[in-house]
Amino acid sequence: ADVIGMSGLLVKSTVIMKENLEELNQRELAAKYPVILGGAALTRAYVEQDLHEIYQGEVRYARDAFEGLRLMDALMAVKRGVPGAVLPPLKRRRVPRRPVAEAREPGPAGRSDVAADNPVPEPPFLGTRVVEGIGLDEYAPWLDETALFKGQWGLKDSGTIETEGRPRLRALLDRIAREDLVEAAVVYGWFPCVSKGDDLIVLDEDGGERTRFTFPRQQRGRRLCLADYHRAEDAGEIDVIGLQLVTVGPRIGEETARLFAADSYRDYLELHGLSVQLAEALAEYWHARVRREWGIAGGDPDGLAGMLRTDYQGCRYSLGYPACPDLEDRAKIVELLRPERIGVVLSEEFQLHPEQSTDALVVHHPEATYFNAGGHRP
Repeated sequence: ADVIGMSGLLVKSTVIMKENLEELNQRELAAKYPVILGGAALTRAYVEQDLHEIYQGEVRYARDAFEGLRLMDALMAVKRGVPGAVLPPLKRRRVPRRPVAEAREPGPAGRSDVAADNPVPEPPFLGTRVVEGIGLDEYAPWLDETALFKGQWGLKDSGTIETEGRPRLRALLDRIAREDLVEAAVVYGWFPCVSKGDDLIVLDEDGGERTRFTFPRQQRGRRLCLADYHRAEDAGEIDVIGLQLVTVGPRIGEETARLFAADSYRDYLELHGLSVQLAEALAEYWHARVRREWGIAGGDPDGLAGMLRTDYQGCRYSLGYPACPDLEDRAKIVELLRPERIGVVLSEEFQLHPEQSTDALVVHHPEATYFNAGGHRP
């Protein structure tokens, strides 16, 4: 190998990356192997400031696969001694880094200031339901085109998006529909629950504990924790948590694998990026349906832009992100929803297969929003 690359979608990946860099240092391999890091869980500052201070060799951040290719060109040119070849500059730290002791401030014990007297909406049913055969035309309009064009496909400006991106998107959607490359399906439901400290306790039909999620709590500020969005165990009232798991099926993953094996890398990257965003579009579409069935969709915005800004009541939290970073909790969601009924299984690494699948906890509380619990994401 000339260069080592690591990509991390989830927060836990950043910890493994740091451990790998330290291991390369320990084995005195850092000078031999430049490293490129990327993925949704990372930021340029974390890689090129914090991890660069740790690693004894070259380490750079790649925002997407295209930047990764440019970095490979630069790294190989430097390695081969091409005259004038240099690596792109590192992101500089604007202010001195505070000592770790100052980075966290102790907060008061107990729950945050999240309201505990909001009405608990009645769910349409308790337990789970399976829905299959969801048409592409139902959820494709929920596609986040900005995330697709700029995040997945690396198109930088509006002109390129209009002349190249949109025609390519229309062609790919037509192909997906024509060749039946997606098989959208959902398993979802509602479960009674209460909270206790940092724990969300899912109850069985007799009121006993069925399973328990433990979420991190902010160490400063409002001290938010996902558990706080639900009635406390001693409040005398049972709350409800929604769960959903969606998939666009295995066929599109099989096709992207075929393109990759055939060295059709641009086609692979575009179709794979679109498949990921279609799974996310399906999740957004179904979350809106969950809100309607739950009776909390009265304040939903009219347009997609408002939906993507989460201008509605409640919130959808996917595992691996800062408010609920523990992927091991996915096993509990799988036990509750039984997604094998729609062809989705959980790996030993707590990843959903097919890849284009996503799960979530759906919270009804009016104050529910995305937040970083702290200490789990760079």
